[in-house]
Amino acid sequence: MRAHVSDSRIDRILLTPEEIAEKVALLGAQITADYQGRDLVLITVLKGGLIFLADLCRRIDLPHTVDFMAVSSYGPGAAGSVRITKDLDDTIEGRDVLMVEDIIDTGLTLNYLLRVMRARKPASLAVCTLLDKDVRRIMDLPIEYRGFAIPDRFVVGYGLDLEGVWRNLPYVATLHDEIWDR
Repeated sequence: MRAHVSDSRIDRILLTPEEIAEKVALLGAQITADYQGRDLVLITVLKGGLIFLADLCRRIDLPHTVDFMAVSSYGPGAAGSVRITKDLDDTIEGRDVLMVEDIIDTGLTLNYLLRVMRARKPASLAVCTLLDKDVRRIMDLPIEYRGFAIPDRFVVGYGLDLEGVWRNLPYVATLHDEIWDR
């Protein structure tokens, strides 16, 4: 399938649907090999991680469950201050937890969530991200599974949005600077 840009606000396609599908398959195979015989639960943060989680879990060839969290920040000037607005449905104590992220930027939110998860005593805790914008990283985080390193640009598509739109794009794209730099 060839990606088609249908919106003039999109600057360019950064990752095609084919590139994403290939990487998701590789990550799924790695996770399948690493978690054989273990009690795996995939957890993602709504809403951005939903698309990646849906594709990734279908590429993991072993029994596992999925769960979801939602968070919000306290607002401008409160960098790293987040609160959980939707918690897990099931306990993770004694289970092998894989946090599935659509993108890791500064790492502040993920660092908070990892602290929360560790307090719940999982058997193991690891991170899988599709996109890693490591040039903006503030927190040093252990990332066991990494899809793509991306430049410091605002990206949309494949679950990522701007003001709630463009999550449904099958590719990851950058926006023209004047669109997101408001």
